[in-house]
Amino acid sequence: MLVGVNDETCYNCGRRNPSLWGFAPALRALGTDLGFVPFVIGACAVLYGLTLVFSAGSVGMSGLLSILSPSNRAVFLFGASGAIPVFTAGRWWTIFSASWLHGGLLHIFMNMMAVRQLAPAIAEVFGPGRMVIIYTVSGATGFGLSSFAGRFLPALPFLAGGQFTLGASASIAGLIGAVLAYSQRSGSTLARSYASQYAIMLVIIGVLLPGIDNYAHMGGFGGGYLLARMLDPMKAERIDHMMIALLCLGASLLSVVVSVVHGVQFLR
Repeated sequence: MLVGVNDETCYNCGRRNPSLWGFAPALRALGTDLGFVPFVIGACAVLYGLTLVFSAGSVGMSGLLSILSPSNRAVFLFGASGAIPVFTAGRWWTIFSASWLHGGLLHIFMNMMAVRQLAPAIAEVFGPGRMVIIYTVSGATGFGLSSFAGRFLPALPFLAGGQFTLGASASIAGLIGAVLAYSQRSGSTLARSYASQYAIMLVIIGVLLPGIDNYAHMGGFGGGYLLARMLDPMKAERIDHMMIALLCLGASLLSVVVSVVHGVQFLR
């Protein structure tokens, strides 16, 4: 039996508002991620540009990873996380805002390429709402762990908590953790191989490149894995998942605004 625009439930599976009040075709045109990838890339690019502007002539240019890097003053203002912002300045909400900021041209390019590759695949399996939940919350768990380690745990080789830390890689690590959880839940060897390749790449990057926040990667990966197990990709996405996703996304972006408003007092 065909399902109409005004039908309250699907006659086959019982899903409520199956045609989303007639907006389903428009939403499908945005892709499986409902436009999340271009939104993330656009928002991160705008904020990266703003941090460069607010660096006021202190833009870093030395070294491959420091090409066009904004100043600590600028990234602090816009919501960089780490032991200093979270515990010294009391800016606990920066564990959400830090995922939208980047420390250099190569940094943002690599992270946005990873988001472009991973997010649509996760949205295909989990649904766009649950993908957004995993992305935003795992970023917070990653930077929460890094900030805690930077304050309370001793530095080890290749493993030190961040005093100032930022970037989308904690959220990206969460998406990788979600792929691993899906592979275990579904028995997919392809997904397991996919997750393993990305996880190995994260480890190699963390060992070879200086300044990589491996605690943030670990916290993001663990957060994404646990969230994926809780959200169960083998069950259909519900409308409340979309509502929670919008709340998570709104809170994440609001944290950037709060960071700027609160951070002005430290820059006087």
